[in-house]
Amino acid sequence: MTAKDNNDLASVFNDWVSVKQPANADSVALRTDAYFDRTQQIVHHYGDKEVVYAVFLRRPVLSAPRLVLQWLDQIFEQEKIKATYYVAFPEGEWVGAGQPILYLKGSFEQLVVLETILLQKLGVCCVAACNAFQMAQALPEVDFIAMGARHCAGYEMQELVEYAAWVGTQAAQKKSGSKGFIGTAAASTATMFGLDAGMGTMPHALVGYAGSTVRAAEMFHEQFPDQILGVLVDYFGKEVTDGIAVCQRFPELADQGKISLRLDTHGGRFLEGLNRQTSYSLIMRHAPETLQRYCSEKELTHLTGTGVSAAAIWWMRERLDEAGFKKVKLIASSGFDVTKCRMIAEAKAPVDCIGTGSFIPSRWSETYATADIIAYNGQALVKQGREFLINFARQYVPGL
Repeated sequence: MTAKDNNDLASVFNDWVSVKQPANADSVALRTDAYFDRTQQIVHHYGDKEVVYAVFLRRPVLSAPRLVLQWLDQIFEQEKIKATYYVAFPEGEWVGAGQPILYLKGSFEQLVVLETILLQKLGVCCVAACNAFQMAQALPEVDFIAMGARHCAGYEMQELVEYAAWVGTQAAQKKSGSKGFIGTAAASTATMFGLDAGMGTMPHALVGYAGSTVRAAEMFHEQFPDQILGVLVDYFGKEVTDGIAVCQRFPELADQGKISLRLDTHGGRFLEGLNRQTSYSLIMRHAPETLQRYCSEKELTHLTGTGVSAAAIWWMRERLDEAGFKKVKLIASSGFDVTKCRMIAEAKAPVDCIGTGSFIPSRWSETYATADIIAYNGQALVKQGREFLINFARQYVPGL
């Protein structure tokens, strides 16, 4: 698996994002908070004012505004809303806590009902993009596959977070040449990465259906002979035994580097052949300084614990190399968030690809974006404690 050229990715992503989703006043009215609807009625009765909104998050993030701007363009055009937005931090740039990412200027009566959906479409993207960026930076030579679709509350959320994976990847490639995310598990969002189909290996259900890991590999290869043979090897708790058996069954594919073994060992047990002591020994042999630096029990688990630890990856790589299968690639999955990626990098674990949905924010409160009005009819005014928003705005919004 290789990352596509950055310019090519930008082109295909632009094609993907240009497919417009429906936006209209009826859908907004149904989905917005009731107090905004009531405020709109009050303003309509007593008289409109021109306002300026500042939109920000309370934590540092990576700017990922494209989908919300696309939505604003649609709703402005369809509902004849006379408003302007100003982007303070373009896509992919770091944004400090409390720094507005964008500003909206226009009719209070028209803009007030847009806030709910506006914030929904911005907050999660920016935090997920930040996570994706940090993961790609931690493991710059590793390919990532976005596999978070099953963890999303519907397709709209999936679209938001997988767009965020694209933004984080673009930023990481620009900063340090990291490979980052090269695709997604679902075809609908894979196209933004220049693919016409989703990526992945096989589910545990197929291995259970086949009755053995080798037979599942045979079925997969018979049906999809032109694809990389990606095999899930933890179903029977014999990752090493079954992984080597698959390679022995398909030696030509193994020699050509066309087999990828996916480690997805459950956190309730060690990978075949390992225990806590042997895991410690592996890390002491390959990256002893890592054990001197870990700060928490969670980090130690990522290094030497159950599941897909750094030691597990090293162990699997050593056993494959000993068996003569040095070109067989390793895919790791199971809880690969920013912290785990950093520990895997610290331990120099030889993983080729990571499948993860853990770039999706784990603390939803981090994703809460806020929109405050900071001016009415050209007069700066904001609720007490948020005066700093006005100072930020003056360099972006004319006439404030």
